[in-house]
Amino acid sequence: MKTETEHHAGVGYSLAASSLFAVMYYYVTLLTPLDAQQIYGWRILLTAPFLAAFLVLTDQWRDVVEIWQRVRAKPALALLLVLSAFLLGLQLWVFMWAPIHGYGLDVSLGFFLLPLTMVLTGRFVFRESISRFQVTACAVAAVGVVNELLFAPHVSWPTFVVALGYPVYFVLRRALRTDNLGGMWIDMAISVPAGLAFVLTDAHGGTEAMHDWRLWLLVLGLGCISSAGLTCMFMASHRLNLALFGLLSYVEPVLLVVVALLLGERIAPGQWTTYVSIWAAILILVAEGVGALLRRRHRIEHQRVLP
Repeated sequence: MKTETEHHAGVGYSLAASSLFAVMYYYVTLLTPLDAQQIYGWRILLTAPFLAAFLVLTDQWRDVVEIWQRVRAKPALALLLVLSAFLLGLQLWVFMWAPIHGYGLDVSLGFFLLPLTMVLTGRFVFRESISRFQVTACAVAAVGVVNELLFAPHVSWPTFVVALGYPVYFVLRRALRTDNLGGMWIDMAISVPAGLAFVLTDAHGGTEAMHDWRLWLLVLGLGCISSAGLTCMFMASHRLNLALFGLLSYVEPVLLVVVALLLGERIAPGQWTTYVSIWAAILILVAEGVGALLRRRHRIEHQRVLP
C-alpha cells in the first residue's frame, strides 16, 4: 500500500512530467534552423545515455540483459525489435514535428483519443472486460471521430498516428515481452544510428548552424528536458496506483492544447464537434476513475476503523 508521502510525491512527479513534456512541445520551436528530423535525432542521442544510466542506478539493467539473451537464443527476434524501435521513433518524431509545422492541436487531440483507443485495444486484442462507463465514453468519442473524417476541413493524419500508433506499439511490446523500461531503452538504442544520420543531415542548414554555441546550449537543454520528463514519469509510476496515474496522464494533452494555442493555432469551426465529443468522453473516463479512487479510499478507511 502506498504511503501518504509517496502518494503526494507521485502526484508531484506526474504533474512535473506533464509540464516538462508540454515545455518541450514549445521548446522545439526555438531550435531553428534545425528541422524535426534533426531535433528528433538529438533527442535520441542525448536521452539514450541518460536512460541507460537510470536503468543501472535503479537496478533495472537486468531487463536489458534478459532481452539480449533472448535475442541471442532466437536471432529472428531482432527484426521485431527493429519494428518496435521504428514505431516508437515515429511517435517521438511526430511529437517534435507537429508544433513546428502547425499540427500541435492535432497531436494533442491524438493524445486525448489515446486512452479510448487503449480501452478498445484491451477489449478486442487482450479480451479485457470493459465497463459501461468505458462503452459510453467510446460511443461519445466515436461521434467526434466520425465528424473528423466527414466534416472537418481536413483529415488530420497526426491525430490518428498518435491515437492508433501507440496501441500497436504497446501490443507489440507485450507480445515480445519487452514492456518494461529496459525494452524502451533497447528501442531507443536501436534508433541511435538513425538519430545520428538525422543529426548529420543538412537539409536546412542545421548542421552548419551548430557552430553557434547558443544553439548548442538549446540542444543540450532539449536533452535535459526530455531526460527530466522521463525521470519524473517513471518516479510517478512507482509511487501511484494505476488508476490515479492514468487519470493524471490526461493533464499532458490539456497542456499541449494550451501550447498549440500559444503558438498561434486555432480550432477550426468544423472541428469543434470533434473536440467537444472527445473531451466529453474523457470526462466520462475521469468520472469513472475518480469514483474508483473514492471507493478504494472508503474501503481503506473502513478497514482502519475495524477492531
